[in-house]
Parts: sequence; structure tokens; C-alpha cells
Amino acid sequence: MYEQLIPPTTGSKITFKAGKPSVPDNPIIPFIRGDGTGVDIWPATEKVIDAAVKKAYGDRRKISWFKVYAGDEACEKYGTYQYLPEDTLKAIKEYGIAIKGPLTTPVGGGIRSLNVALRQIFNLYACVRPCRYYPGTPSPHKYPEKLDVIVYRENTEDIYLGIEWKQGDAIANKLIQLLNQELIPATAEHGKKQIPLDSGIGIKPISKTGSQRLIGRAIQQALRLPKSKQKVTLVHKGNIMKYTEGAFRDWGYELATTEFRAECVTERESWILSNKEANPDITIEENARKIEPGYDALTPEKQQEIKQEVETVLKNIWDSHGEGKWQDKVMVNDRIADSIFQQIQTRPDEYSILATMNLNGDYISDAAAAVVGGLGMSPGANIGDNCAIFEATHGTAPKHAGKNRINPGSVILSGVMMLEFMGWQEAADLIQKGIAGAIASSQVTYDLARLMNPPVEPLSCSDFAQAIIDNF
Repeated sequence: MYEQLIPPTTGSKITFKAGKPSVPDNPIIPFIRGDGTGVDIWPATEKVIDAAVKKAYGDRRKISWFKVYAGDEACEKYGTYQYLPEDTLKAIKEYGIAIKGPLTTPVGGGIRSLNVALRQIFNLYACVRPCRYYPGTPSPHKYPEKLDVIVYRENTEDIYLGIEWKQGDAIANKLIQLLNQELIPATAEHGKKQIPLDSGIGIKPISKTGSQRLIGRAIQQALRLPKSKQKVTLVHKGNIMKYTEGAFRDWGYELATTEFRAECVTERESWILSNKEANPDITIEENARKIEPGYDALTPEKQQEIKQEVETVLKNIWDSHGEGKWQDKVMVNDRIADSIFQQIQTRPDEYSILATMNLNGDYISDAAAAVVGGLGMSPGANIGDNCAIFEATHGTAPKHAGKNRINPGSVILSGVMMLEFMGWQEAADLIQKGIAGAIASSQVTYDLARLMNPPVEPLSCSDFAQAIIDNF
């Protein structure tokens, strides 16, 4: 089946049913070591994961690791420009779950990004990035412990689909001409807008299917959290891009109020319900005035629309969600993307799960990681209905490769996410405890050691892995 790979002789495959993994006690899991510092951080990660599984389950459970290749290491084994060999794709497809270190962005070879390619090939539509603080981690923020969020980023659409044409290209010129001469003039709301003739052109598709399957996973995640953290915030720029980013928000609310009706309440619904709870005799118009700023300045048509909203909510969900019952539901609200950037810094404890499109999610997840200590301590997962890949969120840092000094925390914490996804929570909890203990006792690699006050003597990459194990 494989050109140059030999799978482990012991172990079984992980299978998926209805988007959830069925995991045997001895699963075979492909791993990609990664380029650059992958040579250091993968051995540390494997050591920590194996030790946690052993301590949690004894001989009852064990991972059989299956080495596969991507990036520069793949080119060394398979030939020039073979950054993503067919062998690797076959192995990930067959065994269902994989984990990888950082990969180099190829120069030549036709692949813009190996990470993006893997997400698209396996339809890994949910990029999941938890950002939580471990006490003792240096942070530029005064209260980083207040931020504890999970970013659910749509992985397959938006500008990351990569459909674009450079300035001056014949197709770009043809498309600009079509837009300027036919499509824009035929759309009244665009008025006399025109695209400059010397533009590059990119396409930004946002689909209902892609949006709702991502938001659905975010809501399912919220249902697994403590009640105080059961919040899903739809992050968008719908005030400007109404039919893509605004549609993402609208489709999210539609999903929450149909498929997840019994489990969810929207923010506006909660206002309507709580107004009636505070004053059972409140009129529809009084309730509408309370939920809509500037109600009295609205046109009669808009006022009627708000009143109809109030009436519909009370009619449809008062019995199921009223009289305080909505407080036990998942709260679904929305925020403008630029506002979220300041709110995760100024009001971080108001947020739990941020569901967003691809580009916004890229920015927000890195910004949130900076609050809690940087990408070195930030894990990531790419999850679909039939496959999941867990990964480092940082780059390859080639100047540090082979020096046994880099922080392996990102891949180790991605391993925690993998164990949780597999249902091996006891092993995942041990690693979380080990990392927290190591950092709290200032047993850290150089990137964190140099920022501590006072600075501490750094551990090597491998010694940090051992410190995590010692703190289980």
C-alpha cells in the first residue's frame, strides 16, 4: 500500500462515526516530526504523551506511533518538491488521527502552505485553538489569567481557499471588466463603484454549509463546558461585508434557534425574557424599547419589526426558556471582529468560545495566545468529520534546530487536545497538571526563563519534558 512506509506491527485503526472517533486501547497514530526545531520538540512530546498514558492506564492502553513524512524531511526521503507525499496522505486517511510538528512553507513545488493543504485535502473544517493561562508564565498583560477562550476558526473557506489572480493577468483583467461593466452596475446598492484596472483580484466565499458545521461544533463544545463557560460568540465583520461575514452571523443564529433550540438562547432573546421576568405586565412595545437602543428614533416599519421580534420570542420559547430557564442554556451572541481584539484584553472573562471565519480566526487566535504567553504555549487542532490533525501553532525556527533549547509546549499541549479528543481524559489531565507544575516552579525553557522576573536558569527542551513528567 505504501511506497516507503512500514506501519507498526501492533495496534489498531481509529475509526469515525457521525464525526466522532472510536478509539481502541492500542491505536496507531501517524506523526510528522516537523521541520527545523521539530527534531527537538517531537521527541520531547512523544516522551511526555507516552509517560502520561502509562501513568494513567498502566499496560491497558498504549499508542503505537507511525512515522510519516512532510516538509523538508519528506523531500529528503521522497525527492525534490515532494513536500506532501502520497504515502503520508494515505496513512492519515487510513488511521484517522495524526499529530505534527511545525512545517516549512515550500519554495516552489506548487503548494502555498502544507498546513492549509492538509486542512483542505482532509476537509478539516474546524481549527480549534484553546488559549488559557498557566500561572507563572510571563505575559505582557496584568491579568492574563482572566483569559480562557477556545477559538473555533473555519478552516476551508474565506480567502484561505486561495482563489486569486495577480494584477495584469489576463483572467484578472477579464474579471475586472465583467465586474465593472456588468455585475456592479446591475447591483443598485453598489452605485457607481469601480475596481481599479491595475488590481489583483481575490475571491472570498463563505457558505451556509461551511459556517453552520463549524458553529455546530462550537456549540457542542460549549455543552461540554461548565455552565459559567457555556457561551458562543460569533465573530464577524458583518457591518461591512453583509453577505459573507454578516451571513456567517445570521446562519449561526439560525442554527442555534433551530437545530440547537432546546440547548441555546441568543443574547437578544435573553433580554426579552428577562424583561418579562422582571415585569410580568410589560407590554410588547415597552419590551421592544428596552432591547433596541434608539427605538423611538426608528421608522414605524422598523419599530414594528422589533415588536414582532419580541412577540415571536415570547410566543415560541417563553414556556421552554422563560422564568429563568434560559440561564441554563448556551448563550449565543455576536461581536464585530475589531471589537473582539480589544475585548479579549479589556473584558476577557466575558468570553468562552469564539466562532469565526478563517482570516479573522487567524488573527484572533494569535492575539489571544499573546495574552497568555505566546505561541510557544499555544496548541492547535484541525478537525473534520472523518479525520483530525493536531499541530504546533508556531513556525520551524530553523536557527534553533538541533540545539535542544526550544519550548515544546505547543506540540505537547496539542497532544493534550488529541488525548481529549480520543476520550483519554485522565492522561490529558496529567500533562496539564505537569505543565502547570513545571511553570509554577520556574522549570521552563529559555523563551520563558528570560522573561521571568527575576530571570531563571533555563531548562533544555528535553529537560522541560522531564520536568512536566516529574510534576504529574
